[in-house]
Amino acid sequence: MTDLNKAYADAQQAMALLKSAVRTVLEMAPEGGLKNAEIGRALGIYGGHVEHVGHISRTLLEMLKEEGVAVQDPETKMWQLCGQRIRT
Repeated sequence: MTDLNKAYADAQQAMALLKSAVRTVLEMAPEGGLKNAEIGRALGIYGGHVEHVGHISRTLLEMLKEEGVAVQDPETKMWQLCGQRIRT
């Protein structure tokens, strides 16, 4: 495997592990879900540079949303796994 292919494989494995960690946090979330900041802080990935915190966890949540795994309540901004009840 070339160095570039290994780097790619490592990055894909890291993304899979991060998404799995977010899913685990959502599985343990209280009824109603969690906000991006709560998820990011629980995993230690909420930091960033000045005025740009929360981008890592937000990106992972959006990826899970695209995969049909997570959903965000548009009013409360709380995230849950698909199939969990969203408060109305």
